[in-house]
Amino acid sequence: MTEPGSAGALGVVLVDDAALFRDLLAEVLRLQAGADVTAVSDPAGLLETVRTERPDVCIIDIRLPPTFTVEGLLAARDIRRQHPDIGLLLLSQHLEVHHLARLLQPAGATGGGFGYLLKERVTGIAGFLDAVKRVAAGEIVMDPLVVGELLKRRRNVELLGRLSVREREVLALVAEGLSNQSICGRLRLSGKTLETHIGAIFNRLDLPAEIDGNRRVLAVLTYLRGRD
Repeated sequence: MTEPGSAGALGVVLVDDAALFRDLLAEVLRLQAGADVTAVSDPAGLLETVRTERPDVCIIDIRLPPTFTVEGLLAARDIRRQHPDIGLLLLSQHLEVHHLARLLQPAGATGGGFGYLLKERVTGIAGFLDAVKRVAAGEIVMDPLVVGELLKRRRNVELLGRLSVREREVLALVAEGLSNQSICGRLRLSGKTLETHIGAIFNRLDLPAEIDGNRRVLAVLTYLRGRD
């Protein structure tokens, strides 16, 4: 397929398991952007088409067959690793930030662009087509909700980085739902020592006693959101 910005048609591979949505979106791209579109329904078809056609941009739904969890993200990660010059636009109903850091790294001047739009927040065809063209040209296009979630995740990662190895072990066991007694037995700690570690965890995660909510629950949420 042609280079983005050249006189030829924009090369697009579109993957979505919803046939009606997929076909309508492909028709919009053909009629209003003059794009050369190949539409497929699963990750295998996406990867094979990318290998043979080398499009300018891939438009990818996150939740694809067979499990409808993160197949689209994993396929996008493979494309980014194997073909870093191809633009990737995630277009999904779901907000999922796992693996996004790896997808963003090559974007911009040194590689293909990247975008993440939430279907229900795309306000019109013109805005969507503009996003496709910008990603194909190497730019980054992100829904503000996605940016906010990435910043929150980065903050959680930074907070977890404050913990010692032992404190992370304690917090991991708290996240598993273990009682203090069980944690003491697992790590061979006294009750007083465990209380000291838990108090330190709360302090390092900026969870003072006067905040609303259960600090133990909030600490677990920080751990789950911030771990890789």
